[in-house]
Amino acid sequence: MLIRNHTEYEVLYERLRQFGSLAVAFSGGVDSTFLLKAASDALPGRVLALTVSAPYIPKWEIMEAAELASSMQVPHYIVQASTLPALAVNPPERCYICKKALFGLLIDEAKKRGFQDIADGTNADDAFDYRPGRKALKELNVHSPLLEAGLGKKEIRKLSAILGLPTADKPAYACLLTRIPYNTPVTDDILGRIEEAEKQLHKFGFRDVRVRHHGDIARIEVPEKSIPSLIASPDMGEIITHLKHLGYRYVTLDLEGYRRSEPPK
Repeated sequence: MLIRNHTEYEVLYERLRQFGSLAVAFSGGVDSTFLLKAASDALPGRVLALTVSAPYIPKWEIMEAAELASSMQVPHYIVQASTLPALAVNPPERCYICKKALFGLLIDEAKKRGFQDIADGTNADDAFDYRPGRKALKELNVHSPLLEAGLGKKEIRKLSAILGLPTADKPAYACLLTRIPYNTPVTDDILGRIEEAEKQLHKFGFRDVRVRHHGDIARIEVPEKSIPSLIASPDMGEIITHLKHLGYRYVTLDLEGYRRSEPPK
């Protein structure tokens, strides 16, 4: 579907049509879902979706990606990855290390299946955020069509709604490593605890949430507007009990609300 009278979308559509075929790094988030839809419309039958499965990516996110790709009738493959030794202490350069390794795997998978070009969902707003992983994408010659077309998150959500995508109002998400302070050892047990803690909050309607891990302290972040609802929630007792069963001694709520990760000091 070509959305007429929308300059940035038309730029995106024409940019995508220049590829003979295209593999899309697909997380199932707002940006990559919108990109996959636009690419499959511009290049019918010549698009591939690739999703990484790693210990620090929640299982539910991978399942949602598979369901979305299936609904768009786009061939979809899941690429397995382990936690790199270089990420075991969650270093400040974690995003660069991770992107370089994972996109290397995706590129190899794409080429194995006959796709020479690969794109990711980086958007125009990301240029203003702390995004160290972008350096790795440039080094690997990964295309970022949304960024090139000047499409930011607000416009992508609006266009996603026009296209009928279920991700139009999906909260932003990031890998579980971002819940752990820099230079803190990472284990599968810690990652599993964080995933289960956030799943519990999702269960009670808090989808836009982060559970930050600080040893025996779980620090919950939700958007400022959602703080009163969480405090007053009749399910708060069950949430606290569940998180304590996961091994946390203290369950806290960050009164500043959710905020993006900042550059290391």
